[in-house]
Amino acid sequence: MEDNSSQLELIMSDLDEEPEQDIAEESLMNHAHTSLIGSIRNTLKNICFALTAALFIFAFGSLIGYVAHTKRDGDAPTCKESTSDGSDVTLQTEPILDWSNITSLFKNKLNTSSIENSLNEFSTTSHQTGSPGDEELGSKVWKKFTNFGMTPWTDSHFVKIHHRPTKGSNTVKFRNKTFSEHGYLAYSPTGTAQGAVLYAHYGQRGDFKSLQDLNISSEGKIVLIRAGKISFAEKVANAASVNASAVLIYPDPADYLFDEETDLFGHVHLGSGDPFTPGYPSFNHTQFPPAKSSGLPSIPAQTTRASTAAAIMKNMGGRDPPPEWASGGLREVTYKLGGDDDIVSVEVDNALTMTKILNMFGVVKGFIDPDRYVVIGAQRDAWGPGFAKSTVGTSLLLELARVITEMIRDDGFKPRRSIVFASWTAGEYGAVGATEWLEGYLSSLNIKAFSYISLDGVVTGSSFKARASPLMYDLIESTLKEVASPSDPSKSLYSQVPGNNWEAAAMEPMRMDDPAYPFLAFSGISSVSFQFAENKQYPFFGTMLDTRENLETKTSTGLLVVAKAAGEVAGVMALRLVHDHLLRLNVEKYKSVMGIHVAKVNKEAMRLQKSGHLTEPLQTQCFMSALGSYSRASSRLVTSIENSDLYDREQCRFINDQIMGVERNLLSPYVSPWDTPFRHILLGAGSHTLGALCTHLALILNTTESVDAVLLNNQIALAAWTIQSCASALSGNMWDTERELD
Repeated sequence: MEDNSSQLELIMSDLDEEPEQDIAEESLMNHAHTSLIGSIRNTLKNICFALTAALFIFAFGSLIGYVAHTKRDGDAPTCKESTSDGSDVTLQTEPILDWSNITSLFKNKLNTSSIENSLNEFSTTSHQTGSPGDEELGSKVWKKFTNFGMTPWTDSHFVKIHHRPTKGSNTVKFRNKTFSEHGYLAYSPTGTAQGAVLYAHYGQRGDFKSLQDLNISSEGKIVLIRAGKISFAEKVANAASVNASAVLIYPDPADYLFDEETDLFGHVHLGSGDPFTPGYPSFNHTQFPPAKSSGLPSIPAQTTRASTAAAIMKNMGGRDPPPEWASGGLREVTYKLGGDDDIVSVEVDNALTMTKILNMFGVVKGFIDPDRYVVIGAQRDAWGPGFAKSTVGTSLLLELARVITEMIRDDGFKPRRSIVFASWTAGEYGAVGATEWLEGYLSSLNIKAFSYISLDGVVTGSSFKARASPLMYDLIESTLKEVASPSDPSKSLYSQVPGNNWEAAAMEPMRMDDPAYPFLAFSGISSVSFQFAENKQYPFFGTMLDTRENLETKTSTGLLVVAKAAGEVAGVMALRLVHDHLLRLNVEKYKSVMGIHVAKVNKEAMRLQKSGHLTEPLQTQCFMSALGSYSRASSRLVTSIENSDLYDREQCRFINDQIMGVERNLLSPYVSPWDTPFRHILLGAGSHTLGALCTHLALILNTTESVDAVLLNNQIALAAWTIQSCASALSGNMWDTERELD
């Protein structure tokens, strides 16, 4: 649908045309008058002929003057002033960059030598949140944005974050021996907990279910859990749900091939942003009542070194664990579940401090719709060196800003929409800087920002993986076909994806600890985060070992080559989103996602109704009706796109606003952002989601008590109406909307 050919523009003089036309008219009139005087003795026929010729010349000259005048007042973007001396209207071709020109320019300008320079400039061993090192990096980002010709700005917040204890360290005591731990978990409750130690594998829900099946209670226990598989926050929340008294998390050598004395850092807030200002921004002097996020844990949690875990597990008794749990890598340790006499004490004394943080921004403005923009972001803070976590992403952010501003300044690239470059801080504490920005400007962001592209942790290996809104799947697919594989430049990334189903091979669900998650599930902005990774998770995040040297051992094809490929993926996606007349976001992708969820809900509802647990039937047909409405609305929009006039700016803007509204309209308006910040009914977290509803229906089958069908029907109706409302908005104007539910 995009017209990539060159466009003809009228090149005319604004200053010379009308006077020259008037001179021409006057000259012609004088000539006609002279001819009449000289031929007065001629016949009446000759006089009439001369008069007719004069009138014709006068009319023709007037017409030329009128045309020149109207052309000069016409559409400014398609008309250029001419400096030629002549008065003729000329046609001149001014080449416009087509898509192949844009991508070729971009890839040529994004080079490994510049990436190397940026990596060296932004690599540092000390840039913890709010520290002088963090501020210094922020100042460098500001100067870079300024040098690129942008007018940067900052966004400041005052947030509460945890640091190590001001005196001493957190401790773990076992059999009269005390272990001092220098790693810590931010947002853990402080205090002391004591109880029998219980080995709970990775602390996943299924792991605690396995313990329950073995008739082993977790209540009051200090659970010892391996790092990995899920986030620290999820591990602690799972342990709290079975009434454990505290959590110890250690890196098992089977998963983490580093020294057993290595400390771990992380956070245990099951959410994002400052947990002490849930749902609203932490601006200075804001008069909000004291509050706490519902995602804060209720039990203490602490990381331990592998050596501490080994010392405890060597002396643990109790039963043998399930066979797959025993395949750990602790030296000279026989894995046991633990006995009632294996008492552990945990003391957490983290210091909660108010810290000022600064997000940095730069923007290149669009030439047609500057108030619509894609945001590209990367965190710049880290607990340690953070080379893979933040340095690579920050360096690529600045390289993308450099290349795109050069394309606009030097090569005639004119993006239709704007690109915002964002450097976040406090990312280590759960996307705090980014989330506070979203909370502060949510009312405008979710109607103006159409996509977010995260660069955090973008290179940890060589194989492509991504997590994104379904709306962006087609964009990702086309991008993979345009970017060369770092392992074989003669092939595309798409051709290197294994199997016949690229989505199954490359796409993963977006988790709550993903830096793009709050953009998608909290703000309703279509988002993507991606990585060049290995099959196993990167082991050095949250340690002092996240260095360039260790990252290079994980990138078999070379760090700079993979970093360039990562930059190309992010850049091509962003450029496509600001170049095309219509946003490259496929609204039909959600039909299948909704269909899968609705089918599961219907299946569980039918099983539940047959069980006899319900006081009255469940009304699930509203889901089918809402799904049908969305299906028809998305199909009509696709048809409208196919028949649209791409040069009708008003029509394009109207269609783009419809596309942008899909993600936003899938946020449930029936839950509180305080208690349930991730309101997306398909990709969010909470009881309002279709996934949670399906799980709830399945769990009810295991109860013997009757169920309140009225409450369930209300939950079903609210979820179905959210989908219906999204479909109605997608239909366009109010008079085009179908009401399917009565």
